[in-house]
Amino acid sequence: MLAAAETLFREHGFAATAIRQIASTAQVSVGTVMAVGDKDALLVAVFDEWIAEVHRRRSVSPPPDEPLAPADAVPVVLDLFIPFVAYFLQNQELSREYAAVIVRGKRGSDIFGGLAVTLVAELEATFRRAGLNADDAGRGARTVYFAYLGLLLTAGNQASVGGSEVDQLREVIELVLDRAHNRQGGQQ
Repeated sequence: MLAAAETLFREHGFAATAIRQIASTAQVSVGTVMAVGDKDALLVAVFDEWIAEVHRRRSVSPPPDEPLAPADAVPVVLDLFIPFVAYFLQNQELSREYAAVIVRGKRGSDIFGGLAVTLVAELEATFRRAGLNADDAGRGARTVYFAYLGLLLTAGNQASVGGSEVDQLREVIELVLDRAHNRQGGQQ
């Protein structure tokens, strides 16, 4: 059913897709589709399923203990986000609809919340390896995560103000690392 919903959303657009079409394509009753939820719920479920799959495929082993140069930390951090950014940019109209559903707050995304905790922990560990103290690593991790969310939620709205979304995210990561290293250097 979710595969049918995703296919129709991508082919015909979210607004133009009806629950009856999803039911027909999935060869189930309208009631079966509605048991999952309305179109908003289906859209969140489609995105959540994909996000969960990408997250499962990632190697979530603890980061090695060896230190990283700040410049080497940038691609490590970007690698955490690139699959998600690429997916959101793949169909900007559908991504805008998903963002609107999430922002309205009527439909939450369980996977989005769980993934946030994991990503922030991974970011923090990477920043610690890059020489940031615990406080700066935590602040930096949250800053980068929220910048990433902002980029995802505005990617389909032509809100890009400084290059591609990946380039903008890279700039935020570099800024966080530079700021924290300068701060720590002044405190020593």
